[in-house]
Formats: sequence, structure tokens, C-alpha cells
Amino acid sequence: MLSAYSLNFLIMSLWLAIIIFIALAAVVGFAGTLLTKAADQLADITGLGEALVGGILLGAVTSISGIITSVTAAFEGQPELAFSNAIGGIAAQTVFLAVADIFYSRANLEHASASFSNLMQGVLLVVMLGFVIVVMAAEPLLIAGTHPASMALLVIYVLGTRLISKAQEHPMWKPSSTSETVEDVPDEDNQKNINLSWLITRFVLLAVMVGFAGYFIAQTAIVISSKTGISASFMGALFTSVATSLPELVVSVSAVRQGALTLAVSNIIGGNTFDVLFVSFSDVAYQEGSLYHAANSSQLFIISLTILLTSVLLLGLLHRQKYGFGKVGWESVLSILIFIGGYIILYLM
Repeated sequence: MLSAYSLNFLIMSLWLAIIIFIALAAVVGFAGTLLTKAADQLADITGLGEALVGGILLGAVTSISGIITSVTAAFEGQPELAFSNAIGGIAAQTVFLAVADIFYSRANLEHASASFSNLMQGVLLVVMLGFVIVVMAAEPLLIAGTHPASMALLVIYVLGTRLISKAQEHPMWKPSSTSETVEDVPDEDNQKNINLSWLITRFVLLAVMVGFAGYFIAQTAIVISSKTGISASFMGALFTSVATSLPELVVSVSAVRQGALTLAVSNIIGGNTFDVLFVSFSDVAYQEGSLYHAANSSQLFIISLTILLTSVLLLGLLHRQKYGFGKVGWESVLSILIFIGGYIILYLM
């Protein structure tokens, strides 16, 4: 059920909603640019490394707009938009990694940025998405208005992240180093000349900026969906998910251009893992039952498509093709084709 505030938004004209949507997407993209260098500096100063900072801290921060979009849509009684935005963002961000690969001209990005942590993040993502499908197929269950699977999903994420952190400290497997492998080596200038407190303050301010933009992106998306006849599933899976995922695109491309390749890949894969939690948060916000069971076949299709895209990426990370056509890996080309084909099918559903 829409609140009075949302109804005021629905009075907005279609063109005004589109203009505001584009402007807010630009704000989200701008904040993502500023986050890139700060994240690299944090990785150097704290000694955590690009894989961990990109996969957990940066992945969570750049996901704020998506969280607020999904939670707002769920609270306003738009479960399809909430669910599709959550999972659709993961699919879009996986393709963004293919875009980042295009910007890295020396070799295949997945080859050059080889990291055990990134592989484990990808496997954790598949586990979490598979768990969501299992919950959707099971009988509805509510405890205090929320499905217990939402808490279980959070536990899976925390335990999985802890496992990845330990594995990074004492890895039992390492990728072979080649002439094109770019190691994550801390910058001594960052360690000596940058104040950690100021760096953290910048992170918080940028997070607030992205959060506000995400909230209003959700409101304008509902307007565009209602006035164009575009289904909430398609709207969430493509338009809002891409708009709220712009920080991931900007961060990854910027990281590639700065030579922080591990950060570029971990930002996408780690952010995708965190994004599955949007479903948990949205389930808590949804007032009309279980969000998992308010979803339809379109949402199931989006999850399946996302698992397929993630699996292709994992294969690429394991195979580590050094040079592809135009120095773009086969997994990047295949991901783009699967994404386009999948969304054509989704639009026709």
C-alpha cells in the first residue's frame, strides 16, 4: 500500500520523473568516482588489501543506494520492484565487470587481477542466491512479520565473509603469477601522508549522499513504472538496478585506470554478495507478508540469470585467459550476450 508521500510523487509528470531519475543517477555515479581513490588509500593504510576492502567495505558503501531503493519499494508495497532491483543489480554489476575489462587494454582483466578472495566471494554469491531460490520454493513462514530466512541469509553472509577473511590470511591455493599479473602492493605515500580519520569521514559523507539519492531514485522509478506501463519487475531489474549500481561501474572503471585491478574486481563480486542482503532488508520492510513469496516467475528468472552470469565469471577467473579478442576475455563477451538475451526474454515475459 502506497503512503501519502509516495502518492505525492505519483502526481509528478513522467518527463519530470525521468529528468530527476537521470540527475540522481549522475549524483550516484559522481559519489562512486570519489570513493575509488579513498578505498585504495584505506586498503593501503589499514593493510587489509584491495580484495578485502573492495569486497566488503567498498561493496557495502556503493550498495547503499540500492539498499534504500529496494527497502523503500518494499515498504511502499512494491515487492516486485524491491526484489527485482536487488537481484537485477547483481546481474548488471557482473556485466559492469565486462565493461571494466574493455577499459583494461593490456590483457584480460580476470587474468591480471587473479585473487583467491575474489573466487571465494563468487562462490559465496552463488550459495546465497541458491538459498533464496530454495526459500521461494518452500512454504511461506512468518515470525514476527518476517521470514526467518532473512536472518539466515545474513548469517550465511557473515560466516562466509569471515571464512574468506581467514582464507586470505592463510591461503591454501594461489593463482600462478605471470607477466600480466598485477600484484596488490601497498603505496607507501598513502601509508605515510594520509590521515585515517579524515579518510573515514569522507567515506561517511559520500555514503550519506549516495543513500539520499537512492531513496529518491526508488520514488521516481515507481512513477515511471506506473506512467509508462513498464512492469515493476522489468523496471527494477533493469532501470533502477542499473542506476543504483552506477557507483560500482564508476569505481571499477576508475580502479582499472588507476591500476588497482584487484580492487576493481572485488568491488563488483563482493558488492554483489552484499547485495543479496537487499532481499533480507526488504523482507523486513515489506508489510504484507513474505517478500520471497510475493515474488513471481520473473524474479525467479532474474535470480537464475544472475547465477548463470556469476558462474561464467567464475569460470573466467579460474581459466584465466591471458588475451582474448581485443584483449577482452571470452567470459566478458559471453556475459554481455547472456545479459542482453536474458533481458529481452524478461521484457517479453
